[in-house]
Amino acid sequence: GSKIYLSLIPDKNYFLADEGVLAMDYEKFFAQVYEQTPHLTPISITEKLQLSDYYRTDTHWKQEEIIDVAAVLAERMGVPLEDDLTGDRADEPFYGVYFGQAGLDLSPDAISYCTSDRLLDCHVFDYENNKEISIYNVNALTGRDPYEMFLGGNISLATIENPNALSDKELVVFGDSFSRSLLPLLAGSYRKITLVDIRYMPSAQVGKYIEFTDQDVLFLYSTSVLNNRITLK
Repeated sequence: GSKIYLSLIPDKNYFLADEGVLAMDYEKFFAQVYEQTPHLTPISITEKLQLSDYYRTDTHWKQEEIIDVAAVLAERMGVPLEDDLTGDRADEPFYGVYFGQAGLDLSPDAISYCTSDRLLDCHVFDYENNKEISIYNVNALTGRDPYEMFLGGNISLATIENPNALSDKELVVFGDSFSRSLLPLLAGSYRKITLVDIRYMPSAQVGKYIEFTDQDVLFLYSTSVLNNRITLK
C-alpha cells in the first residue's frame, strides 16, 4: 500500500562536466538507474540545483539553498510544505572534507540550518544509540565533521515525530548523508519520518524495525554513493 519514489542527487561534478572537468556520463547514469527501478516513481530535482548550492570545501549541499528541492519532493509526494522556514547562520566557520585534502590556504564556508515554530516540538530518536537527540546538534560544529550536526550524523536508523505536522502521513526515507540535511525541511510535512541508512544497517534487517503499511517511501541517494555500490549493505 506504500507509494514509492526515487530521487537522485548529483554530485558537484555534474555542474562542471560541460567545462572540461573529468566526469561520468550523468544522463546515462540517471537513465540506467531509472530503467532498473521501474517500480519506483522518479522525482527529478536536478533542475532546482546549481553549483553554488553546495559548499566549496565539502561534498554536501547547503540546507538553506535546498528549500526549493524540498518543495518539489513535497509536491510530488502530495504533502504541504511549511512556508516559514528560515536559515540561522552558525557562528563557527565550516571546514569541509576538501579543506584538509587540498593542502591549500582555503577560506572556510559558512554553515546555516533552517528552523521554524513547527519544528520546536519535534521528537528525534537515534535507534543505533538508543537515545533522544536534537534535530540539530550545534555542538558538532566544533567537532571532526561539522556536517554531523544534521540529524545525528552517520547513524543507521532515526525517526522524527512532529505533533505539529501539516499532515498525518508517514515517510520512510532510504538515504545517505545528503538526506540528513534535507529531512528537517520535510519534518513539518509529515507526522513521522524514518531515515534508514543501509550503508550502516544491512537491508535484510530493516523489516525488524519498520512495518510498511501505507507510508510514503523515498529512496534519496547521491550519485557518489549509488556509483559505489559496495557502500550499500
